[in-house]
Amino acid sequence: MILRAEDSLLVVVDVQERLLPAIHESPRVLRNVDTLLKAAGLLGVPVILTEQYPKGLGRTVESVRAALPDGTPTVEKITFACTGEPAFNALVEESGRKQIVVCGTEAHVCVLQTVLGLRQAGQAVYLAADAVSSRTADNHAAAVARMSAAGVPIVTTEMILFEWMERAGTPLFKAVSALVR
Repeated sequence: MILRAEDSLLVVVDVQERLLPAIHESPRVLRNVDTLLKAAGLLGVPVILTEQYPKGLGRTVESVRAALPDGTPTVEKITFACTGEPAFNALVEESGRKQIVVCGTEAHVCVLQTVLGLRQAGQAVYLAADAVSSRTADNHAAAVARMSAAGVPIVTTEMILFEWMERAGTPLFKAVSALVR
């Protein structure tokens, strides 16, 4: 199924200060999360941000916070799956969006459990594979493979952006496509 901006919700999972330095290819993750957030802001895609135990792992990194669209809610959690937090589930429900795009860290823990939890709840979930990672490449690869085997479409940041835009020749196309040049 093609992603549509008006049907999408972007979930950014746990891109936090004390966790990110240990993440494999963290510059790639940050760049792609930032690109997704900027595109979401331009195209009116709502965002939910989560933080896993911020007292221990710190807050969301500054570059991600700076790219958040105005009014983005933050859900603090101690469960690995965002779906274990009632406030998260309420925000997903209130959004009314039918396509949930997930990015963040760590792919094999919080991202995986969130994606599987959303799938169990009957949601259409898409994994932004180039905007997630883990401390090791093996954990990242295994998590992506497991989510794919569970029926989750594996997409990239550029796939998401170009599906959200639908067509060229518009002012939004120019603004969003500039994010990936």
